[in-house]
Amino acid sequence: PPPSSLDLRPYPMWGNSAALPPPCRGLILGMDHVVMTVRSIADTAAFYSKVLGMEVVSFKGNRKALHFGNQKINLHEAGKEFEPKALHPTPGSLDICFITEMPLETLMEHLKACGVKIEEGPVSRTGAMGPIRSVYFRDPDQNLLEISNYIKS
Repeated sequence: PPPSSLDLRPYPMWGNSAALPPPCRGLILGMDHVVMTVRSIADTAAFYSKVLGMEVVSFKGNRKALHFGNQKINLHEAGKEFEPKALHPTPGSLDICFITEMPLETLMEHLKACGVKIEEGPVSRTGAMGPIRSVYFRDPDQNLLEISNYIKS
């Protein structure tokens, strides 16, 4: 834990809302990539490609990423992170939700066939664009993965 004397507010002016500009709506269009710190890039790449069908791609020399749809997950190996990096890069700290059109029952059969233990689901949740049904499980670093279907109304 950080020392108690450390001011964790990087923007102290936020304490005075009068000093803030109006919200900048529409600034962010979507997400391009996220960085995941892992214990083993080889183990992570094998899991995400074999179990979830993501494509392992190389970029900038021998850096690795998991590509799916219009997004990717860049992989950093713990202790060998690229700069700049998160303040506390930690394997197993990610909690992420992926969307699929595959029926969750089919997904669960696939996960079981791959030897993946399902932690919870299917359960009802709220996604970014409405209600979803979700299944939860973990990757080799114990990151919590959620795969969901949007509920069609």
